[in-house]
Amino acid sequence: MVFKRRNKQSWLQWLASLVWPKGGWGRAIRYVNHRLFRLPDPPHRIARGIFAGVFVTFTPFFGLHFFLAVLLSWIMRGNIIAALLATFVGNPPTFVVIAAVSLETGHWLLGRPPPAEVDEGMFELFWHAIRDFFWNIYALLTGTEPEWGSLPAFYHEVFLPYMVGGLIPGAICALAAYYFSLPFIQAYQNRRQGRIKSKLAELKEKAAAKKAAKKTD
Repeated sequence: MVFKRRNKQSWLQWLASLVWPKGGWGRAIRYVNHRLFRLPDPPHRIARGIFAGVFVTFTPFFGLHFFLAVLLSWIMRGNIIAALLATFVGNPPTFVVIAAVSLETGHWLLGRPPPAEVDEGMFELFWHAIRDFFWNIYALLTGTEPEWGSLPAFYHEVFLPYMVGGLIPGAICALAAYYFSLPFIQAYQNRRQGRIKSKLAELKEKAAAKKAAKKTD
């Protein structure tokens, strides 16, 4: 395989790379920007894909961001690869800020103050909801008693406010990413096309010079 790693990572190394990639986040961001600008598509389609990828990172559907980015980019006729790369905006360092802003905005839009236990134990609520979710799948398969205690509390206190509250900051950040990236992509592609044209012109001149030299001989 072309992209197969020479040295296979252990699952601990893979998890560590999600929190801190090799070379640091600065190098990873530069790599993503480079790949985005080099995509073979018109700038407005790439920018639409970036919009889709950034927007879905503000949704609480963790684990489905890639799928949602592809779906939204396809609906918007954007570049799907750009949408997948743009979901990189949602990473362990930024998810804390995204979650806090989305939750605060969601509770404000729903007209209720955020409960103290959500602010202090959001990750605990997430953990209990995930535990009960998988336990209920197990209960469905084995016929044991399901557990529903944590899921309703998680839905009303975290998931619903997160989903509602992520719409506004998600749309703002996605629009900012669209309008910020569009001129840079256009400038990058214009420079790249200019370099390619100049290189072709240089090769043609060399070929013409060789033909002229052969004729004189």
